[in-house]
Amino acid sequence: MKVTSKNVAQKLTDYLYHRITLEELVDWAELMMMEAEFDEKNFDIIRDIISYIGLADVKAFGITLYDCEKFLNRLGYHIKISVQENLVAA
Repeated sequence: MKVTSKNVAQKLTDYLYHRITLEELVDWAELMMMEAEFDEKNFDIIRDIISYIGLADVKAFGITLYDCEKFLNRLGYHIKISVQENLVAA
């Protein structure tokens, strides 16, 4: 499997939208480090980001919204945050 910037951005997005857990994100990153080939176009960026994600389950490292934003920026994406009021029926 070849990992591209788009693949990494999608995994980070899935994590930010709570479609995957931190554990699932870390497991994916660890598997990619062991078995995947990184796209040559952004090899260093992809490797650096996946390496960091692979350690995100260690308390000393973790992964914050700022980290995700920084990673996505390096991949050519940006985060747009929208806050909406919860409308709960009374």
